[in-house]
Parts: sequence; structure tokens; C-alpha cells
Amino acid sequence: MMQHDAFSQWLGIQILDIKEGYSKINLILREEMLNGFGVIHGGICFSLADSAFAFACNNRNNLSMALDTSINFTKPTFPGDVLTAEAKELHNGRSTGLYLITVTNQRNEQVALFKGTCFRTGKPLI
Repeated sequence: MMQHDAFSQWLGIQILDIKEGYSKINLILREEMLNGFGVIHGGICFSLADSAFAFACNNRNNLSMALDTSINFTKPTFPGDVLTAEAKELHNGRSTGLYLITVTNQRNEQVALFKGTCFRTGKPLI
């Protein structure tokens, strides 16, 4: 999946671990990710969490698409920070799945909490 994910590649995402219903990925924050207030744009953290969500809910070869997502930001992030997103499956249903993604920095401080619900299409990825 990652080899076809140009956006995750552009962000600089590295895959640390993937197994059924789980993924752990990270990235290093860069200067060009800053917003007008001198902190990293929230869309970067959201995108990292969303990619972890996608890798976790699609790794059973059942094409799954986001139905609903939400994020809470708990700490600001800055260039040079290393963010890690860990996605854990809370529910694996026939047609939906529920995931909780925790985003932490290099000091293991939680910087965001993301929740995602996916729809399982029943179509194979490969």
C-alpha cells in the first residue's frame, strides 16, 4: 500500500510496524510544515494519524475507506520533532471498523488523539 501512497511518501512517513488491525509509523517534522503561528500545521499531525489509520484498517486485504474521523490536539509540535502514530483496532466488524490512533513526540508525550471509523467494501486490495 505504501508504494502507491505518494502523499505519505511526500510527508516522509516511515513504517515501523504493521500487523492485523495495527500500525505504527513516524515522521520528522520540517520547517516547511510550519503554520503562520510558528508551530507545525495541524494538518500534518492529522495526516500522519490518518495514514496510520489507513494502514491499520486495510491490512487484511479488504479495501476500507474512512467514514468518520476526529482529532484532538493536546500539545504543539515544532520542526525537528519526531512524531509517532500508533493505530489500534477497537472493533473489527463485517462492514465497519473502529480505530484509536495516539500521536506522540520523541519524548513520548501525547500530542494528539485521533479516532477513525472505516467502511469495509469487501473488495480486495491486491
